[in-house]
Amino acid sequence: AVESAKGKYAHMLFNELFEDYSNALRPVEDTDKVLNVTLQITLSQIKDMDERNQILSAYLWIRQSWYDAYLRWDKDKYDGLDSIRIPSNLVWRPDIVLYNKADDDFSEPVNTNVVLRYDGKITWDAPAITKSSCVVDVSYFPFDSQQCNLTFGSWTYNGNQVDIINSLDSGDLSDFIEDVEWEIHGMPAVKNVITYGCCSEPYPDVTFTLILKRKSSFYIFNLLLPCILISFLAPLGFYLPADSGEKVSLGVTVLLALTVFQLMVAEIMPPSENVPLIGKYYIATMTMITASTALTIIIMNLHHCGSEAKPVPQWAKVVILDYMSKIFFVYDVGENCTSPKREKEEERKLEGDDGCQRRHKEVGSPLSNRNDDYNLKEKLNGNCNRSYGVHGENVRETVNCCSCYKMLIKNIEYIANCVRDHKANRAKGIEWKKVAKVMDRFFMWIFFIMVFFMSVLIIGKAA
Repeated sequence: AVESAKGKYAHMLFNELFEDYSNALRPVEDTDKVLNVTLQITLSQIKDMDERNQILSAYLWIRQSWYDAYLRWDKDKYDGLDSIRIPSNLVWRPDIVLYNKADDDFSEPVNTNVVLRYDGKITWDAPAITKSSCVVDVSYFPFDSQQCNLTFGSWTYNGNQVDIINSLDSGDLSDFIEDVEWEIHGMPAVKNVITYGCCSEPYPDVTFTLILKRKSSFYIFNLLLPCILISFLAPLGFYLPADSGEKVSLGVTVLLALTVFQLMVAEIMPPSENVPLIGKYYIATMTMITASTALTIIIMNLHHCGSEAKPVPQWAKVVILDYMSKIFFVYDVGENCTSPKREKEEERKLEGDDGCQRRHKEVGSPLSNRNDDYNLKEKLNGNCNRSYGVHGENVRETVNCCSCYKMLIKNIEYIANCVRDHKANRAKGIEWKKVAKVMDRFFMWIFFIMVFFMSVLIIGKAA
């Protein structure tokens, strides 16, 4: 029975209030009086941050409250009824809009109910999905922070007619739903009074600054760490043997992989002059890999220098072969400072080969020593003479035999000279190969240090 009575009084109140009411005019008794509108913004959710198009999509609850001079009643006459809820299109509403709106849809606000109190206070709560323009600075992406403004003000009423008052010093974040990409560090509100060039009257507005901090874990694991791991492969190209034929292929493959990551970042970022931090890292790494590939090609040319090349310069022998080879632990084929057993085995092999070398010297000494050659010729002539005295009938055969010995000696000398020249040319090629190997190790450590410091620098930005 009580509820029926209240419903009866509510119908009666509604009919009496809106009998001669018009929602087209500003509800003030004196037209020179300013109507104060209290504005409060509650951020519920960040739907999307489009960095490329610089648009922030947010779900807001917008609360506006003002006093209507023509919608008042004595609650005692209506059985203590102090408030009613009616459709918002029945009452006058301030035309407060989002100034920096970036949406193509210019639809009307959501037609929710308003709460009307007996003293004429109207409270209008309306949800809204706003798309506002936001100047995005991606210089420190993915460790960046953004500040997006939401500016609300009346579109037609100036400050002498409708004044906007902040309900709070900042936006309400108590009902904010946690976002997977952004952290909210505050939403301060500032009231501005601006005089535009078209009009002399002041136009107040309230600007809410949304302070966002990007959660960089996703980008670290999907864009940054793969690039760091790939960049560490570039110096290892210098460690590959030159005869493998894969040194240049490795550098080109790493360069193409980084190009793919660079394109992924370029699709996300706006086409502005500010290059993101991760983009700078990609460019620096790609430049380093390009330089390493070029140096690899030069070093491979040194490695394949053969007998036709010039000898290794004396300064290169001193600086590269003597000093740098020891610093970077580059040894000749068969040398190893970490395996003493192999050294002992090599010494034993060398001792076992001494007898063969001595016998080789004994056989080869007549070829290299002119005196021994002269003695050999004398012996051969003596043998020929003795053979002539003893066996006169075989003189012609003996002379032919001596001539064969002389031709054999000349052929052996020719072969020995060829072998000696071949060993000299081979030694020249070995020296160039060692120079190339030392330079490989030198550039490998240089590029390892560069990659390490570049990685530490970009990770330090996240701290």
